[in-house]
Amino acid sequence: MTVHSSISSLYHGNAMPAQILSGREAADALLATLKPKVKKLDPKLVVVQVGNDPASASYIKQKFKSCEAVSMRSSHIHLPEETKLETLMDIVMKLNGDPDVTGFIVQVPLPPSLQSHIPEIVRAIDPKKDIDGFGAYNLGKMFLSVEFEHLPPATPGGIVVLLEHYKIPVKGRHVVVVGRSNTVGKPIAVMLLNRDATVTVCHHHTKNLAALTRQADILIVAVGKAGLITGDMVKEGVVVIDVGMNKTEKGLVGDCDFDSVAAKASAITPVPGGVGPMTVASLIRNCVRAKERQIAGGK
Repeated sequence: MTVHSSISSLYHGNAMPAQILSGREAADALLATLKPKVKKLDPKLVVVQVGNDPASASYIKQKFKSCEAVSMRSSHIHLPEETKLETLMDIVMKLNGDPDVTGFIVQVPLPPSLQSHIPEIVRAIDPKKDIDGFGAYNLGKMFLSVEFEHLPPATPGGIVVLLEHYKIPVKGRHVVVVGRSNTVGKPIAVMLLNRDATVTVCHHHTKNLAALTRQADILIVAVGKAGLITGDMVKEGVVVIDVGMNKTEKGLVGDCDFDSVAAKASAITPVPGGVGPMTVASLIRNCVRAKERQIAGGK
């Protein structure tokens, strides 16, 4: 598969180079298309954070940085660790009813006392303002067809844009997804089925994982286990989308052993700098879409 891009490639001896799929480059391109829409529509994004999880603080910083890049209004509601469910739900209801708020997210993970309540918190968010795309209404619409993917989950939405940016064909390709989470694995499988890919979904009960991953034309790995996929588990020319974000002594790494997989891949996302920026840019796009749909009077 030939993937066109202006960014640098990796070379591994005499092997063909693996194209680096820069999420930062693709995210910048997406944000550039959103900026004039933001100027016209004037949407507002609100992030609700409970506690002081360091990873959450980093993600939120990136979200506000992207808001600044497109001149989008944003607000941060930062609540203490000991916040009660009732208090958080009251805030959700106020945001639902505030006509100036286009979309909002409740940043996860939540403190242990609230973690088990995530389903009811997500359920309480107005589907028109559910820019994370985690609610049942927006997930259900996504199952229908591409035309109903109005507010898809941000990471799968970002992966689709990344593939489109680098002109990587999906139709008729065999996509293997490793991981079946409600936030990444399941929705990206559906979105690629909507685009006429043949999709296999694997998980921790899958037997002989390597036999399936070696069949992939496009391999998407979203498990959260460093080094899960190695070079002997992929075929030559595979396109690899590594969603994993794992802290190690060597720094942040994905779910793939990058060097051995990149030696055989035709294209691969780096970690960091691959899917992460696309997730944030996709969230901004969802907020713009939400505003468009609110003005038009549709969910």
